[in-house]
This record gives sequence, structure tokens and C-alpha cells, in this order.
Amino acid sequence: MECVRKLWFCAGHRIVGHENTCANAHGHNYTLYVHARNDNLDDIGRVIDFSVIKKKIGDWIDKYWDHTFIIYEKDEILMPISDKITINKKPFIATFNPTAENMANYLLKEVCPHILKTYSVTVTKIELWESENNKVITTL
Repeated sequence: MECVRKLWFCAGHRIVGHENTCANAHGHNYTLYVHARNDNLDDIGRVIDFSVIKKKIGDWIDKYWDHTFIIYEKDEILMPISDKITINKKPFIATFNPTAENMANYLLKEVCPHILKTYSVTVTKIELWESENNKVITTL
């Protein structure tokens, strides 16, 4: 059985090495779908309480990605000024180029397993929409 929780966040980024305008610093209103699977439902018949995904994954998103810049650690343009880009929140310095694909993989393979390790669920799929027209899907 699988359940899906929808989350939203706003973030800026720049794609290092992009051949078009995404090489410029810009932002998106992201929509995120977190797919969680559990082979056994809990005592009241759930995969996991939707509010757990909202709280755990949503809090991580709010803390690290929402309303800030996601900057690749090898970005020679933004890294030198990363401490001046935001006022109230530090940018998220990523070990990956912040494409939607890499962001989705990071959530699926790094963030979700760590945050939900005490729950008997596995996040099996992440859908990350950059806009109404563009989304990526990554699965285990």
C-alpha cells in the first residue's frame, strides 16, 4: 500500500553548466509529492499518518530549501557571494548541481530515509514539479 503527501516550497537556484537561461540565478514555486510505502498497515489501517510526512519532510524543506537559494558547492559564481544572497536564512550548499532531477534524488535517497528511519515506511518515489509544465520523477 502507498500513500502520497503533497508539499510546496519556493527556492532559487542556478544550474551550473546549463546551455540556456537556467544558467542564471532564478527561482521556482515547487510542488513535491512524497510517495510512502508500507507492506503492513498500522493498527488503525494507515500506511503512515499524512501529518507525519507533512511534519517531518515539510519541516526539513522549510528549514533548508524553502525561501532560500540552493547552491552547488562548485558554483564559481554564487559560492563567493553565498553569504550575501539571503538575509534571514543561509543558502543550502549542495553537493550536487541543483537540477530538479538531482534535488528529487537527494530527497529520495538522503533526506527521506534519514528523517523517516524510525517509521516502518519507505519513500519509494518523489515527484518534483518546477512549474505547471515541468516535473521529474525518481523512484527506488
